[in-house]
Amino acid sequence: MASVDVPFESRPLLGGLELGGTKCSCLIGTGPDDVRMHATIPTGADPAATVARLEAELNRGIEAHGSIRALGVASFGPIDRCPTSPRYGWITSTPKPGWRDTPLVPRLAHLSIPVGFDTDVNGAALAEGRWGAAQALEDFAYVTVGTGVGVGLFAHGALIHGFLHPELGHIRVARRAGDTWPGVCSFHGDCVEGLASGPAIAARAGAPAHLVAPTDAVWHTVVHALAQLLHTLVLATAPRRIIMGGGVIEARPELLVRLRRELVSSLNGYVLNEALDVGINDYVTSPGLGSRAGALGALALAADAIDSPRPDGLFAR
Repeated sequence: MASVDVPFESRPLLGGLELGGTKCSCLIGTGPDDVRMHATIPTGADPAATVARLEAELNRGIEAHGSIRALGVASFGPIDRCPTSPRYGWITSTPKPGWRDTPLVPRLAHLSIPVGFDTDVNGAALAEGRWGAAQALEDFAYVTVGTGVGVGLFAHGALIHGFLHPELGHIRVARRAGDTWPGVCSFHGDCVEGLASGPAIAARAGAPAHLVAPTDAVWHTVVHALAQLLHTLVLATAPRRIIMGGGVIEARPELLVRLRRELVSSLNGYVLNEALDVGINDYVTSPGLGSRAGALGALALAADAIDSPRPDGLFAR
């Protein structure tokens, strides 16, 4: 999974679109050491207008840097990435207001190039495996904590998919004793995302995560919920590393210390592995690509799309 050192001029030029809960990115390049354009715009409430702005940025990038061989689209979800589905390439039942049932890949068909499509967190996981903190690991998890909470899972060197991509940010968790706050998830209330996402923190603390004091009581709930997510990951898939990114973790990196401690306490010695003892600092860690992981994930999806045709002649990883 580690990247191979290939000269820039020998690599195919790629495009990437990352759609996040708060902002969207458009990239032109070949990888983390060769990004020729990176533009960001807000994720507005009108999907048609937002996608039109992304297309305009992409066109400007192509005019400035040349044609692209493939495009990667990494989007918040849930999404439909089933190759035989009539709604392949759509955002489906997202809790993000205004974005439910939004076609993405069909709108880009006019480009007539391979298009790789997956979730934003799966894209970030792919990028971390190729260029970041999970290089040479066949099994790992990438967790993002921001506008939403998402998980990308690698097992045996490939992203895990079933009829749906992983949606572990919406698992139910045991509440802290005495805590009855309902949570903010429009589907599940007090799932992990409903308790520990950026909007949940802001709703409960009255301020964005980066402005909430580290001593505020809201962090007890956040750590409690996220540690149960990590506990579930360890017992369900036994990843060799858990990488934690997203705006909340980026704003409050001290949460990693608390999460490591809480995870070890929660497992209570049931799983005997050095990584969960003396190696815990490396086991639960920050992205090697930092805040660029998600955007670079779109480029990674584009690179993989070149060799992954769909039955209908389009392309997707």
